[in-house]
Amino acid sequence: MVVRMRHTRAHTANRRSHHALKAPTLATCTNCQANHRPHHMCQACGFYKGRVVIDMLAKTEARTARMTAKKEAIKGQQAAEEVEGEAQGMLDQESNVTPDRVSAGKTKTLAAPATAKTKRNSPRKEQGA
Repeated sequence: MVVRMRHTRAHTANRRSHHALKAPTLATCTNCQANHRPHHMCQACGFYKGRVVIDMLAKTEARTARMTAKKEAIKGQQAAEEVEGEAQGMLDQESNVTPDRVSAGKTKTLAAPATAKTKRNSPRKEQGA
């Protein structure tokens, strides 16, 4: 159903009076006194109702170990790429071969029409005939 009449500003404001955001209620952790959502575990220490739900210390240690391993792997890749780039640069300097010299040494090249002769029509066209 389509509304045919325009709402006044007062009517619109009254309707929107319940759209305001409310501040979240927070509880205090009994273990570390940090704020957390009620009926949820503490994000800082992993306790809920006085007992450990998740060992946050082990979780943070595992994360730091994973991040350091990742950083070392990235450094290793970068070092390998640098060594590979240096080796390629050394080969280019030693050979002193330019593209002109390479093309001058060639005696015979394949022509494009020779490769076009071996090309066939698509199999679907042959089926229809």
